[in-house]
Amino acid sequence: MNPINIAIDGYSSCGKSTLAQDLAKSLNYTYIDSGAMYRAVTLYILNNDLVKGDAVFDVKKALSDINIEFRFINGKNITYLNGSNVEDDIRRMYVSENVSVVAAIPEVRRKLVEHQQYLGRNKSVVMDGRDIGTVVFPDAELKIFVTADIEIRTKRRYEELMAKGITVSFEEIKNNLHERDFIDSTREDSPLFQAEDAILIDNTNLSIEEQFNKVLALAKGKISKGSSS
Repeated sequence: MNPINIAIDGYSSCGKSTLAQDLAKSLNYTYIDSGAMYRAVTLYILNNDLVKGDAVFDVKKALSDINIEFRFINGKNITYLNGSNVEDDIRRMYVSENVSVVAAIPEVRRKLVEHQQYLGRNKSVVMDGRDIGTVVFPDAELKIFVTADIEIRTKRRYEELMAKGITVSFEEIKNNLHERDFIDSTREDSPLFQAEDAILIDNTNLSIEEQFNKVLALAKGKISKGSSS
């Protein structure tokens, strides 16, 4: 079969990561959570007091001191920052409140995009994020753009955090999603938008299984087409 790269972009809390992980597992592809990479950088910056007001300083030094890797453990993709498991920490609200600001820093984007492109050099990769189909893998054979109603996204995020024992209000999450949508869509460097050749999927009224089956069929079609051409 002909290996391809699959780019999945979209707004926060649209289920991109779940879709990407399930797809990678089904296809025996490598899953890369680009959002976790930006969250890990944000966590490092916050934990090392590299924020002054609304600005992040000493970015170059921070990036040179950061090593991010993924380890597949017990069926889950776990994010490690400088050798430590930070999968739970990077999902906390204080990281969510700052990740879009950090992700908008050009030096951060250039560093992580370079690494993401390196990870996808041999194809057979499923990567989700906000600029995968437009910047990281502009030549990806399959591009998906995921969206959903803000109320549904808030509900999903709220239930996810509550299941992890993280207490936060529904309105706080909704406001955070609105803010992240605005920052992600209006930043100067690699803003979030749907690539011209991306397939739009609104999963407001779709179950996880329905969305997965739809995208899996698209992926298999692309792989089959590529292998016979």
